[in-house]
Amino acid sequence: MKKLIELKQIKKEYKMKNKSLLVLENLDLSFEKGKFYAIMGHSGSGKSTLINIIGLLDSATYGEYSLDGQNVFALSENELARLRRDKMGFIFQDYFLDEYFKAYENVMYPMLINENIPKNEMRGKAIKLLAKVDLEDRVDHFPKEMSGGEKQRVAIARALANDPDIIIADEPTGNLDKTNEKKIFNLLKKLSEDGKCIIVVSHSDEVKKYADKLYELDDKHVIEVKR
Repeated sequence: MKKLIELKQIKKEYKMKNKSLLVLENLDLSFEKGKFYAIMGHSGSGKSTLINIIGLLDSATYGEYSLDGQNVFALSENELARLRRDKMGFIFQDYFLDEYFKAYENVMYPMLINENIPKNEMRGKAIKLLAKVDLEDRVDHFPKEMSGGEKQRVAIARALANDPDIIIADEPTGNLDKTNEKKIFNLLKKLSEDGKCIIVVSHSDEVKKYADKLYELDDKHVIEVKR
């Protein structure tokens, strides 16, 4: 299958006064549609740096990054923002829902900057996405009226708002109990089976049960864990 994301010889170094901190070195990775990828590693191993590079929120010091055939390191900030909007959805540990928006309004929010979605269709699309994550009965609820697991499912629906190819989830179950953790990973697995490229950073061993490919970051390098 064609590689959706391809990283080659990625190096990330931070300059601090007279010192430099090497976080990632000679990293090669690729990702395809229809697969669930898990990235694990201890605190400080570079997981957040890697996910920020993949998510076009940061750039590498050296290396190549191809997304759907485009060299992303050659793109302008505006081009990168459009690529993020069209190709990527993000899920975070702390949900980042607007407490003053109802569930469907939180899901609609990313659509507001997408000229390809007619405004009169946004609410209906948001409601359909909430139904996709089994929250059709929470459409008009505010985040404070929902459990942690429900809030994370709203966040997943929001990540799907612009129908991206890639879903990046940074510790998506970090604030959840075991029951809701399984629900979230099951939902992400289903999305991968529907054709999405799912990339999950997690400390939880539970993620190993769902991943098609498991990577571990250690000492600035990435290792594929064979199972």
